[in-house]
Amino acid sequence: MDIQIENGKIFAPLKEKWLMLKPEEEVRQKYIARLVVKYGFSIDQMAQEVQVSNSQRGQGRAMADIVIWKSSKDKNENNSPAIVVECKAEHITVREEDYFQGYNYASWAGADFFVTTNLKETRIFKVLKGKIPKKLEEVINIPDAETINNSKKVGELLKQTKAFTRDEFSKLLFKCHNIIRNNDKLSPEAAFDEISKILFIKIRYERDNTGAQIFSEKEFKAARESYEKFRPKDGAEFYQFLFQQTKEDFKDDDLFDPNEVIRIRENSFEAIVKELEIYNLSTTSDDVKGIAFEKFLGKTFRGELGQFFTPRTIVDFMVDVLDPQEGEVLCDPCCGSGGFLIRAFEYVREKIENEIQEAKEKIKKDTFTKEYENLLEDEKGIIDEKVNEQFTTLNFELDINNPNSRLRRLSFDCIFGTDANPRMSRTAKMNMIMHGDGHGGVHHNDGLLNVNGVFDNRFDIILTNPPFGSRVEKNWKITEADKYTDIERIRKYQKRYGKAYDKALEQVNKNIGKPLLSLFKTGSMSTLTEVLFIERCLNLLKPGGRMGIVLPEGVLNNTNLQRVRDFVESQAKIILITSIPQDVFIASGATVKPSLLFFRKFTEEEAKEWKRIAQNAKNEINAKYSTQIKPIEEKLALRGKEAPTNVEKKELRKQLKEIQEKIESEIKAKIKKDFDYRIPIAEVEKAGISTTGAEIENELIPLSKEFTEYRKQNQLWENKFDAIKYEVMEDGKMFRIPTVGEPQEIYG
Repeated sequence: MDIQIENGKIFAPLKEKWLMLKPEEEVRQKYIARLVVKYGFSIDQMAQEVQVSNSQRGQGRAMADIVIWKSSKDKNENNSPAIVVECKAEHITVREEDYFQGYNYASWAGADFFVTTNLKETRIFKVLKGKIPKKLEEVINIPDAETINNSKKVGELLKQTKAFTRDEFSKLLFKCHNIIRNNDKLSPEAAFDEISKILFIKIRYERDNTGAQIFSEKEFKAARESYEKFRPKDGAEFYQFLFQQTKEDFKDDDLFDPNEVIRIRENSFEAIVKELEIYNLSTTSDDVKGIAFEKFLGKTFRGELGQFFTPRTIVDFMVDVLDPQEGEVLCDPCCGSGGFLIRAFEYVREKIENEIQEAKEKIKKDTFTKEYENLLEDEKGIIDEKVNEQFTTLNFELDINNPNSRLRRLSFDCIFGTDANPRMSRTAKMNMIMHGDGHGGVHHNDGLLNVNGVFDNRFDIILTNPPFGSRVEKNWKITEADKYTDIERIRKYQKRYGKAYDKALEQVNKNIGKPLLSLFKTGSMSTLTEVLFIERCLNLLKPGGRMGIVLPEGVLNNTNLQRVRDFVESQAKIILITSIPQDVFIASGATVKPSLLFFRKFTEEEAKEWKRIAQNAKNEINAKYSTQIKPIEEKLALRGKEAPTNVEKKELRKQLKEIQEKIESEIKAKIKKDFDYRIPIAEVEKAGISTTGAEIENELIPLSKEFTEYRKQNQLWENKFDAIKYEVMEDGKMFRIPTVGEPQEIYG
């Protein structure tokens, strides 16, 4: 079925007349053609621009761009349609809440499926009969003309929701994994690397393809045929050429080594392309491909790299407790596969999306009044167009490619991480891209050393699960290899962070040849990695910043680490300790019983107060014991005949040591008394995951709610970033209205 366009007009077969060629009309006619060609529907079982009058006040008109009935007979008898479609112009991003007119119609007309499309992106939803849900439930496809009358097959399609799709996509990734292991005999980790390469070739192709084409076996073969006609004698094979282009596209992200190639046979590559062709990765929603990819990661790496995966129930709880806000800068210096970074990104993104949705609901409420309902249809159409324009403007806030958007700021300015394992840092980036981005701040680097945007006093929030039990050797020195030498990027970061970045580089540049332990005060107390990371995380935080860290329980009660605990208490307040069962981490390969510790670094005022209290305590307790210490020290200072014997010296030193220990103990007690605060402690028996990794009851969910109430009542910290409101001016321009600061105009 051809699209007919002549003299600024487009032919509409459902109306049997020529219409003005507007962007939205072109999308509508192209989708009608797709319904005929791809799905087999006939012109006489469809209608264009259908409206009902019993719309609900405050929701706008109930109107559908395209309606499809099960048959022409159903259409002629005014029976309920099966599918309702709403179209937008191709440049407008598909967000389901903007399609209220079509969904209103679908709901009240009794359709099963509601489709939103701008051709490049098409989304399909199950219609919940008789009510307007706050969140639409997405499914994977509509029935074609052959199956639309088969209630069993239609029912199966309605059950294929996102959760179903996640499971199917995850299974498909494992199937691809096995193709490589069987054909190319690679290890699980190496096979994962190859699948990642193919996924990114697919993402690049489908993202850049304006025809909404999927990277299918057919597309691959057709493109290869064209390539082979002009391929030079020494040119790479086509699938290697595609990977070269992909590396070039993602070169700023350090996803792949410049010399990396695809290490599987072309027939394996083709087989995987064929398996994956049922999904368009540029339009598959982030929570489908993200969670499926995460599940695939977890099973692939459970053995060798299980320690890099913090169970999701723990991640969710820790993020909920710290409650990251839009505008806060967050880091995980041991990010592994990126679990904390992804959840924090999603957590803040959800808040932004909710505020945008509230702004849209307010526009609808203010616009679709009783007066609106009394207008003529043409007048309603003009108002509808203005509402659509306002919604489009609001959607700019959620466009990651818009440099002024809230989502762009979250992705590029607020999420940072490092991991010392090159495969893991690369995997974290991929994982984040699959979840909707935020990967630009992730780097392959030793988490104890500064890199790019990761340096002291930078972060509002730290969330991390550092390596347990290993030690930093005393002879492990900082070398020239630790220096950051990419001049182009150094200039970029100097421009971005100013003098603070130059100072950050000094941590490595001025300590070449020195032991790594010498960079940390706790380095003289312990060589355990978890101890050094506690100090590193506290250093990374701004004054008043918050931290959640997974630690072995021994850090809390091991007598050898008392000095470490004293150091931490001199830097931060403990805001929550949660003991969790060992079962939670067994599925990830860990054997140590963990605890979840939450801190808030002292504000500048609190740091001064603590130092004042500590100094006063030292002065007071030292004065108290000075009369006991002085004669002992005087006796030990005697020389010649008056000097004490070795036996007497030993006894005097013993007495002095006992007094000094008593002084130290009393100073600590005095500081705790004068710098007193409550520390909530919770013990959880069930944390949502069993020893086998199975899902069980999760007591962390009610605990996080209880803690949230507690910390608000006790004002444990102040949220600096309040909700953002939106205002439409008389000239139609829209402004972002922050609680503090000047209004900002929104534009794409």
